[in-house]
Amino acid sequence: MYASREDIGYDFGDDSKARSKPIKPNPNIDGGWAWMIVLSSFLVHILIMGSQMALGVLNMEWLEEFNQSRGLTAWVSSLSMGITLIVGPFIGLFISMCGCRTTAIIGGVLNALGWILSAYASNVHYLFLTFGVTAGIGSGMVYLPAVVMVGQYFQKRRALAQGLSTTGTGFGAFLMTALLKYLCTEFGWRNAMFIQGAISLNLCVCGALMRPLSPKDLHEKCVVRSDSEENRAKALSHSTETIKSNGVLAEEPEKKEEAANEEVLGSVQHIEAGGKSGSGRRMYGLRILKTVSQLTVTVRKGFALWYSSYFGAASLFTNRVFVAFIIWALFAYSSFVIPFIHLPEIVKQYNLSRQDNVFPLTSIIAIVHIFGKVILGIISDLPCISTWNVFLMANFTLVTCILTLPLMQTYVGLAVVCALIGFSSGYFSLMPVVTEDLVGTKHLANAYGIIICANGISALFGPPFAGWIYDITQKYDFSFYIAGLLYMVGIIFLLLQPCIQKKQPREKSTEEAQV
Repeated sequence: MYASREDIGYDFGDDSKARSKPIKPNPNIDGGWAWMIVLSSFLVHILIMGSQMALGVLNMEWLEEFNQSRGLTAWVSSLSMGITLIVGPFIGLFISMCGCRTTAIIGGVLNALGWILSAYASNVHYLFLTFGVTAGIGSGMVYLPAVVMVGQYFQKRRALAQGLSTTGTGFGAFLMTALLKYLCTEFGWRNAMFIQGAISLNLCVCGALMRPLSPKDLHEKCVVRSDSEENRAKALSHSTETIKSNGVLAEEPEKKEEAANEEVLGSVQHIEAGGKSGSGRRMYGLRILKTVSQLTVTVRKGFALWYSSYFGAASLFTNRVFVAFIIWALFAYSSFVIPFIHLPEIVKQYNLSRQDNVFPLTSIIAIVHIFGKVILGIISDLPCISTWNVFLMANFTLVTCILTLPLMQTYVGLAVVCALIGFSSGYFSLMPVVTEDLVGTKHLANAYGIIICANGISALFGPPFAGWIYDITQKYDFSFYIAGLLYMVGIIFLLLQPCIQKKQPREKSTEEAQV
């Protein structure tokens, strides 16, 4: 098991100067506007993730309307959920160039447009494009900024803040299911989607609340973090290249590029100053040139950060623990989604439909999942507790429940296992925290984009794979066993890598001592 953050004391440089300077904390870090960011993220999870978990209501309407196979119709929901997560790395590029606020507002408009256009669908294939792709990309453009902004605004209570914001998924599942059922009954599914599109425009309001922190505030947060969190993050780094990905050694190239950019803007400003005596038309043209130059510099800088995070010398993929985290994400999410999709069939096989109708097992998972996120977040924020250890323990509990669930053939047994699945899957709120510990705040958007992309691939192909296994064996048992074993492989990757990382800094110091 990985050691707590206090147990790691590797020295990665002389920070005495930074520590000696008294830093006045920003009142918006861990307080003030930070809680408005949590509220914004909470509403985003209700409107996006909650709506996606309620798509079963619309799926029934689409089956009746278009008379297509269940498999083909189910791809509409799968595409929407999968694309929301898979586009993560590309949304990271938008965030690097435009910022979280602009990206989220554009995504809100695109998501609403997807819902509204879907109201005029004439066939399922039309829904693939309008709802699956358009609304899915829009959802991704709002979801990633909502997670990243919470990570930027919180230092001491990051896990609790992420836990509170992501509980919107559970609340949204109940609220949006009831809303869509009511709208479909009263107005029909087409008008229901049109109204839902109008409601989704509130995502633009949520995006407007994502007020960016100034570079000075972000720098102060990183300096404050260096006493506790950075030691752990750097201990997980395996080489100089990994430290570059955290922005420690990659400052020189950035300074050179910033100097070049300032030179370009300076030349434009000089021309503008010299042309004050010129005509108004010329001044107007110079202002346009200045605006275009500033926009070009911003785009170039954002693209350079995005490119270096993925393909440059400071690539995130040079961090072995982060790569292991990606492998884990490829198997983890499907293990959570599969019970939601196939539990009703298992209940039917065991003749437990009467008890399940009183209190559905999927509802047990959803309710306990809300409490799991908050409680695990509170535990992880305790000074004596390692977030990494809490994350791993929750994963072990979940994989044990996945492997145990097929053995339960009574409603009480299934209910207990489902409650444990809901609680342990609360570790989803810790994923952004662990990611930030691995790569730093600066690269959180790009890194978490990769993680949710892996989750999207898992969500897209996991349930169909479980259905294919059922078609071969006529049992769901093997679906859960195979998903659980693959999940265990991902956890083993996470367990092995920190052990390697923990040894390497000591080996390096020994070599330096010999020299």
